[in-house]
Amino acid sequence: MSLDTRVDGPADSPVGVSGLLAPAHRIRSAIETVITGKPEVVRIALTVLLAEGHLLIEDVPGVGKTMLAKALGRAVDCAVSRVQFTPDLLPSDITGVSVYHQQRREFEFRPGPVFANIVLGDEINRASPKTQSALLECMEEGQVSVDGVTRRLERPFMVIATQNPVDTEVEGTYPLPEAQRDRFMARVSVGYPDPRAELDMIDAHSVRSPLDRLAPVTTVAEVNSMIERVRRVHVAPVIKRYALDLVTATRTTPALLLGASPRATLHLVRAARAYAALDGRDYVLPDDLQALAVPVLAHRLLPGAAAHRSPADVVGELVADVPIPTHG
Repeated sequence: MSLDTRVDGPADSPVGVSGLLAPAHRIRSAIETVITGKPEVVRIALTVLLAEGHLLIEDVPGVGKTMLAKALGRAVDCAVSRVQFTPDLLPSDITGVSVYHQQRREFEFRPGPVFANIVLGDEINRASPKTQSALLECMEEGQVSVDGVTRRLERPFMVIATQNPVDTEVEGTYPLPEAQRDRFMARVSVGYPDPRAELDMIDAHSVRSPLDRLAPVTTVAEVNSMIERVRRVHVAPVIKRYALDLVTATRTTPALLLGASPRATLHLVRAARAYAALDGRDYVLPDDLQALAVPVLAHRLLPGAAAHRSPADVVGELVADVPIPTHG
């Protein structure tokens, strides 16, 4: 883009994004030893981590949704937990429960799997809406309230949930409600690998899983440092206006019944900061917003009754149609 996005930005406040490139490269390389041929999917996952968001991985069975989540968790030396969502899962199975201790004659809180840095929710839409709602507070506020006591979660905190596409589901599944989908910063689809990548996968996975050989390549402290650097990436006023225009377009187009929320605007800008930092830039370009528009916005939208296009297709058309604001 020829647009100068750094006008009015802090000229003497470098954020040192170069300092996060080395650990980011190590994380990406580690994940790609497990997930081959999907560099953009891996980049989106890392973008969401550094933007302090949550990731929804939606695709058909067997393409590596859970492997992607596990690989990210193992690449960082942090607390990782996994929850297999089932129809009989209870909210307390996620958040934790207070148990009466007979000897001390008092209640003792036993933390649930949500008390980890990375929480993998496998097949999240197989649990009831009541159980799914147990994640709402922790995903939005980074805390858990049980029996009137609020407990903070450690940073970084990221929920990675997997689900099969809604149109392929059968009995026993519950589509995620709008409030739940809106808390996921981005949604990605892994997709089938190309033939060369699938051949490589046969060699890599035929004897043992590459996950068994994946060792941590960074620490919690280093990830938190990377997050702090991302927070200081500059977003020019014209870029903020462009992000708002993209989101507003989803609310006014007749092709959609439900447009994106203000939370979506915040998520788009935060993700763009991380996306730019992974390119070694301390400022956001329109290209960053365009690259992230579909993964950040599409899963929040509802198509109109007469729509013959998916929300992702509609967002792609809006990106092509919405002009980039200019100075003055």
